[in-house]
Amino acid sequence: MTTVDTNAAYRDQIRETKRLLRANMPDLKERFALLTRRLEASVAEVQAIRARGDSPVPTVNAAELDSVSDETKALIRQRGCVVIKGVFNSVQIDQWNASIATYLIDLDYLGKADSKRGIDQYFSALSSSKPQIYSVYWSPAQVQVRQSQALARARQWLNRLWDCAQGDDQPVFDPDQECIYADRVRQREPGDDTLGLSAHVDGGSIERWIDPGYQAVYRHVYGGDINAYQAFAAAHRTQTKEIPSPAVCQMFRTYQGWTALTRQGPGDGTLNLIPIADAMPWMLLRALQDDIADDDLCGAQAGRALMVNAQHHALLMQAYGPIPQVEAGDTVWWHPDVIHGVEDKHNGTGYSNVIYTGAAPRCAKNESFLATQRAAFERGESSPDFAPEHYELDFAGRAMPALLTALGRQQMGYID
Repeated sequence: MTTVDTNAAYRDQIRETKRLLRANMPDLKERFALLTRRLEASVAEVQAIRARGDSPVPTVNAAELDSVSDETKALIRQRGCVVIKGVFNSVQIDQWNASIATYLIDLDYLGKADSKRGIDQYFSALSSSKPQIYSVYWSPAQVQVRQSQALARARQWLNRLWDCAQGDDQPVFDPDQECIYADRVRQREPGDDTLGLSAHVDGGSIERWIDPGYQAVYRHVYGGDINAYQAFAAAHRTQTKEIPSPAVCQMFRTYQGWTALTRQGPGDGTLNLIPIADAMPWMLLRALQDDIADDDLCGAQAGRALMVNAQHHALLMQAYGPIPQVEAGDTVWWHPDVIHGVEDKHNGTGYSNVIYTGAAPRCAKNESFLATQRAAFERGESSPDFAPEHYELDFAGRAMPALLTALGRQQMGYID
């Protein structure tokens, strides 16, 4: 497969940005050395936890969110990820899981897939004729999960782990009001070896260096007091401008995440993480080191996920590993800067199924996206943040606005 250089139009901007960033950091080498020492300590800590058979990913119970200790909250901010157990009961989850399976059959998804092959270039490298991630957005089960009170409560609790202050009287976002972000479903069958996704970060690649909004987010990294940087500080996060692409999220998400429809864990072809929230500053300065060409950012490509690779990020990759086992009804969440991927092969015995259910709190950026998303929902089109495959167009079995509860209508922007 021919590799397209999506950076061709940005080479000059990358060069100039790197020149300006370096000029703003006369202590660049010292900064990078400091971050390297800190990262080495974090990696060693993660490795030690795994070596004794434990998981570095914090876990809390949905029924006990009001009593989670400050120590555990601090650990979640440090790791940048968390499992919330028991958000949904197994009876409801089993119904949703079966409902989605039936929905895909009634939709004739596999019959339509060949004619739509190549539209979604993000997963174009997958060789299997049977997909494992299904580009459906409006099944009744997905809509019901997204608008559930249980998920809303979990998201509100998660949003409050962020510092929402902007420096004026207006917070960056409302942690108690959510905007629906319509995403897909995963149904990964045992033995599948086609879905493995390398370690990466979504929501912007070269933008993290060249975009003024991202430069403001990482202002403490690119100059000033590097010790002042906080991954969970929301200031300027909603002001970033992403390069339009099916691989890049246009909404501001406090967390990416999914709801488990089946039991899954290490070896089951599920999520891998580097559970270090402060890994991104090291990645940013790594691209400014002398061994990287002036028009290169460690291989980052415009309009693609930001890839993490062994050539440039070997230290980081030492902390890459699976999430702990989760049960159907549990939810998994990770900070938008956290590096993640998918295991190369599903070596388990049962399906590894999830509904993607990230957290997108109410803010001007997200409200603007809702208008476009509502129109897609009403027409049965793919979410506007993804490739226009439109599997559900004119399908009578898809969810309609009448299925929305009062909370769902609010989250979709139909009512305030």
